[in-house]
Amino acid sequence: MAGLWQARNWSERLAELQAAETELKEAPLRRDVRSLGTLLGEVLREQVGDDLFEQVETLRRLATERREAEFQGDTAKAKSALQQALLLVHQLPVDRAYQLARAFGFYFELINLAETNHRKRRRLAGGLNPNAEPQRGSLQGTLRRMRKAGYTADEALAFLQAVCITPVFTAHPTEVARRSVISKRRRIATLLEELDQIPQTAEAIAQREDSLMAEITGLWQTDDVRLQRPAVTDEVRMGLDYFHDSIFETLPLLYGEVANALRHEYGLDLALTELPTLVNFGSWIGGDRDGNPFVTPEVTQEALAMSREVVWEHYRKRLIAAAQRISSSTQQAAANPALEAAANEYLSQMPGVAAELRERFLCEHLRLMLTCMMLRMGDTTTIVRDEHEALPPYRNTEEFLRDLQLIRDSLTDNRGLRIAEEIIDPLIVESRTYGLHLQTLDIRQHAKVHSAAVKELSAWCEDGSLPPAPSPMTAEVIDTFRTVATVKRDDDPMSIRQYIISGATSADDVLKTLWLARLGGVTAEKSEHDPGLLIAPLFESIEDLENAPAICRQLWTSEAYAPLLESWGRKQEVMLGYSDSNKDGGMIASTWSIWKAHRALYEVARDCNVDLRLFHGRGGTVGRGGGPTHRAIYAQPLNSFNGELRITEQGEVLNFKYSDVVLAERSLELMIAASLDALARPDSKACGGCSAHLTGVALPEWEQAMDSLSAWSFEQYRQDILDNPDTFDYFQQATPVAELEHARIGSRPAKRTGKRSLADLRAIPWVFGWMQSRHTVPAWYGVGFALERFTREHSDGLEQLQRMMKEFPLFLDMMRNVESALAKSDFGIAELYASLVKDQELRDRVFPMLKEEFDRTRAMLLLITQQADLLSGNPVLARSIRLRNPYVDPMSWIQVELLRRKQAGTDQPEDALNRAITGTINGISAGLRNTG
Repeated sequence: MAGLWQARNWSERLAELQAAETELKEAPLRRDVRSLGTLLGEVLREQVGDDLFEQVETLRRLATERREAEFQGDTAKAKSALQQALLLVHQLPVDRAYQLARAFGFYFELINLAETNHRKRRRLAGGLNPNAEPQRGSLQGTLRRMRKAGYTADEALAFLQAVCITPVFTAHPTEVARRSVISKRRRIATLLEELDQIPQTAEAIAQREDSLMAEITGLWQTDDVRLQRPAVTDEVRMGLDYFHDSIFETLPLLYGEVANALRHEYGLDLALTELPTLVNFGSWIGGDRDGNPFVTPEVTQEALAMSREVVWEHYRKRLIAAAQRISSSTQQAAANPALEAAANEYLSQMPGVAAELRERFLCEHLRLMLTCMMLRMGDTTTIVRDEHEALPPYRNTEEFLRDLQLIRDSLTDNRGLRIAEEIIDPLIVESRTYGLHLQTLDIRQHAKVHSAAVKELSAWCEDGSLPPAPSPMTAEVIDTFRTVATVKRDDDPMSIRQYIISGATSADDVLKTLWLARLGGVTAEKSEHDPGLLIAPLFESIEDLENAPAICRQLWTSEAYAPLLESWGRKQEVMLGYSDSNKDGGMIASTWSIWKAHRALYEVARDCNVDLRLFHGRGGTVGRGGGPTHRAIYAQPLNSFNGELRITEQGEVLNFKYSDVVLAERSLELMIAASLDALARPDSKACGGCSAHLTGVALPEWEQAMDSLSAWSFEQYRQDILDNPDTFDYFQQATPVAELEHARIGSRPAKRTGKRSLADLRAIPWVFGWMQSRHTVPAWYGVGFALERFTREHSDGLEQLQRMMKEFPLFLDMMRNVESALAKSDFGIAELYASLVKDQELRDRVFPMLKEEFDRTRAMLLLITQQADLLSGNPVLARSIRLRNPYVDPMSWIQVELLRRKQAGTDQPEDALNRAITGTINGISAGLRNTG
């Protein structure tokens, strides 16, 4: 097996890495895919036998034949290939079906790693050509456009100082894979990266190939299907792993990139410490209790403690490394008196070991100070033996930053600037970002829960009798606020800053939450060391998004709310929900309602003198508000953004965006650059506010068009999908949504109350079911109907839509997201899932309706984009989907067969059947790169 990555000529290999031409630059990816497939085939033979390998190859060949025949219009050949495949699958024992699903799923695990490695490879290649134009989406590219538009260096820096992005990690849905599987992925990814090293010996390549074989073998022998649903603390650990794996290393590199971009474009030579804080991190994992009974006050406290320990351990390692590298002696370079005084103050608190520490660090005052800081960070490896002489832990970030600044000042004042910039500055940047808590933990609960608690507790006050024991739900609400109060009083008040009210429908929802918070002992107002508790309403449904501006105006002009708003410096956060609004009204209505609510909220905020920050609750998939981040941020309304942005990062995309230093840096840079782009709008400035290409200007006729499209698509979506009981019955039977609980993907139940209704079903399983069955309905239904009607009712309708596609960022973003979803749909596969619907009349009512709208949407999109095929403008994604389909299709065939057996109530063990179905769920998710 050795030699799969061996180069015939290392110059040719280098040329591939530097290539700009598509065919040559994709050669390394093709080699990785081919070689990994070869290794996997060998592992399958070793672990299971030749029979499994041959069945994998047969199914792959039949899938390819079917796809090619359909492309060529050979219906008979396509039908024959499909029938052969279905016959083979029908005869499989359940254990073999599980093994086949795993085999195909593992192929995608490896291919995803290869594609991710290629993204890193191309990012590196992009930096090798100093004359290349920076990409749109890069910070340097944005700064260059700003410079060309006439912005000065001071103006550019002022815009940058207004930018701060906060990715908020969530766990619904959490990453499908177990942590042990993720760790193996990372080792494989590292080996792939090492195989790109130029040059290396044949022996080194062979050794790495052997290591890959061992990792793939270990992956095969590891349970990919969870035997138990993960606990919330498991999800917390999974989120924290990304700090260890990439983010800690990424942050200093990211700020280095910012400094380099400013130097290249504006000639500014700034130290890292002179840059504004551009990034903070947040989390919902362990704080989001909306519909999740497993998120208790105890779990919240544990999540906070886990985050705190992660960042304190990180600081200890950084301080130890700094003490090892900074060996400056006062015999060679002086130390500042302020630093010496601080070190002496620390020693005075440890009289029993002061003399020993002075002797140990004789003339090395910087090392002495770093050692004292390590002690305050809880280091247990020093010479302090008496716990009564241990230094008190840091109480707040300011104390830690003060000590770091003393070290930096001493170095810079005594010819040690280079040392300070190399070692201390990155630590200062980190401490400004993470504080002593690592990430803020948002608390979230539903407005209905608050209302019930207020009603119950108010009744006690009114009748004047001794209150009975509160209901469990009300007790949990009060206990949650008591936990928040305890954390803010006894631990780090910065660790909890936001309280999210989901399902908010009125200003009273905020005031009720405030009343409950005070009852639980929380001081929501800002004080000297406590930022307070920002209470943020989350508007989710189409109706609530439309009402949001009026609700906020009522709240921001309320006398009862005014003191709280003043204490926050008139800052307010409002969250917009993408997933539920899409489920509620379809793609166009959701997109347009959010955009209009966004703009109107900023107008109201200006009227009420409120400093507004929006929190965008985007999902991972298109049907839940997902899509390219830069494009989405730039598509915000003009003059409705202050540079601060909070955005959810769903569990299923965390691995794709933060599993590696290069990927994490790129993800964060994209958000910073997009925020700067949306704030400065250099394209609009360059043309004097004209409506030229993608300036962000929304012409009145475009808004009128969007109003019409939204209304028509909303009406059609509600009629055919949401208000049509046939569609929900079809969905329950023709998708694997009922199997979500067996997949044990996350800790949260799929339904809010356990009722069997579409209203009770969460947006996540709604999108999951349609995605797995290749319908992807939420991402496009109603779009084609609305677009077609617009062109029919307006003589220049098509031309107007085509112009909007070229010049209106929101419309472009929406249509490209729809296009991506259409490309991942497959109604040939969806028809097999439809066959699971027992009532033929029901099936014949719903499936043709879905298929008709799919065809209409596809045709209209191609007409508007003036393309011959989907994704013609995105050949990388098109190629990826085309190459993946022959491997995804067999897993869909197997899944349908297993679901059919489960419906029939076969005598096969249910556990084995559930495990096999879950194997197909994992595999299809890996193949489509979306869980739902």
